Amino acid sequence: MKRKTLTKLAACGLVGALTVGNFTVGVVAAPTAGITNYTTNIVTSSVLPTAGISLAMSECATTVEDEAVVASAQPEVKENETPVVASEYADIAVSTADNFVYIRKKASAESKALGKLYAKNVGTVLSKKGDWYKIKSGSVTGYVSSDYVKVGDEKLAKKAGRRVALVNTETLKVRTKASKKAEVIGLVPEGDDLTVVDESIDGWVGVSTEDGDGYVSSDYVALSTEYTYAESNAEEKARLKKEAEERKAADAAAAAAASEKENATNSSSNSSSSSSSSSSSSSSNSSSDRSYSAPSGSNGSAVANYACQFVGNPYVYGGTSLTNGADCSGFVMSVYAKFGVSLPHSSSALRSVGYGVSTSEMQPGDIVCYSGHVAIYIGNNTIVHASNARDGIKLSSPANYRTILAVRRIF
Repeated sequence: MKRKTLTKLAACGLVGALTVGNFTVGVVAAPTAGITNYTTNIVTSSVLPTAGISLAMSECATTVEDEAVVASAQPEVKENETPVVASEYADIAVSTADNFVYIRKKASAESKALGKLYAKNVGTVLSKKGDWYKIKSGSVTGYVSSDYVKVGDEKLAKKAGRRVALVNTETLKVRTKASKKAEVIGLVPEGDDLTVVDESIDGWVGVSTEDGDGYVSSDYVALSTEYTYAESNAEEKARLKKEAEERKAADAAAAAAASEKENATNSSSNSSSSSSSSSSSSSSNSSSDRSYSAPSGSNGSAVANYACQFVGNPYVYGGTSLTNGADCSGFVMSVYAKFGVSLPHSSSALRSVGYGVSTSEMQPGDIVCYSGHVAIYIGNNTIVHASNARDGIKLSSPANYRTILAVRRIF
């Protein structure tokens, strides 16, 4: 910047010297060969272009002045000093409301409500007007009272968000340590996501799994931060309508399944064994085999009761057999299949089936979703789930032994 300015000043000084008085200057000192040639042409001319030179002087002065203004506008950074960078959370507003706060059209409590910003929902601050913040959250842009949001709190913003590792390889190995030589404690299928707990080790990501916290290679996951945003009036209306339709469909499916089971039971009771001795012999030969009751009923309690009889059976990654082995989502899928409900074989996908309920409203039969894991709630703060290869299908309590991401209800 300084060298460029000095060069321009030197050139200006040279041309200016030629305009002094009304006489032709015979000797001119120029800093460069190019300028010397230019000067020679001028001094040998019988007419001095004073107007043009004056204009050139004016342009040079203006250029130098402009550069000085630009330079003064730049923040001065001393040697070995790191420039201050604003936090990425500086304009993040987090709802601190117990339930929700309205987003309004204008900065007034009397203004029309455009949507709801629920607890821990976030938005981006656009401006502030008195005690109101104008924010954008999801599809909603409007004003919220500063009494119900906190802005620029990095710690709170991080708690409101969820750091996620999405698996993008067919089968991802979870290891005890950040090393390819470390023991494998679990496998995660493609498309599932895990909650991130550590990003401090280059090339590795610490994640939360059913088998405990472990590490996965960062080459096979896509990292992102999930926030929840405000819900507009139209979105709330559409959600409630969808949930009502899903309840109706689930009730119909349950009723159909119950009717089918009842018909099958009646048909079975009409048949009998050919002889009591042969039945006795058969029973004796299969005394070591477990027997299972057929599903009965068409509600969440019936699902929970049916699922519990498979406790003790093995866990098999990718499996869907209730007797010979299933993984967590395969277990949930297969249990509900017996009640005529088709569910996906994916713990992540199960977070969107049925309709959502809060953890305080959990009932038997609800599907409880965790990071990379899923279970069935059976009541008394207890779940039944295909845990891992070591423990198989088992009961666990409390249900929130790990962070619950979602609770979904089918019946």
